[in-house]
Amino acid sequence: MEIDAGFAPAHDGTQWTYSGSLTFANAGSVLAAAAAMRLPDEGEVDLDNLVEIDSSAVAVLVALRRRAAEEGKPLSFVHVPPALVALAEVYDVEAILRQ
Repeated sequence: MEIDAGFAPAHDGTQWTYSGSLTFANAGSVLAAAAAMRLPDEGEVDLDNLVEIDSSAVAVLVALRRRAAEEGKPLSFVHVPPALVALAEVYDVEAILRQ
C-alpha cells in the first residue's frame, strides 16, 4: 500500500478526502482503515486526489455506501474521476456516485 494512500478525515470531521491509488493492491487495507474511522459528519467524501483505480475502487465505495446505509447516515462522493464513473457504469452501480 502506498504510504499516503487512503481516506483522511477533515480536522473538523465534516468530510473525508482520499489521496493516492485505490487498486486491488491496497483496497483491503484501505477499507479496513476506513472501517476504524467515524463516517464524515456531513457525509461527503472528496475523491479529487484519487490517482489510480481499478474495479476494487468501485467495491470499496459500494462497501462505504452500504455501511452508511446501515448506520443511517448520508454519504456522497464529490470530484469523482471520469474513469471511476465509467467503471461504476460497467458494473451497473453508478447510483452509488449520485448524491
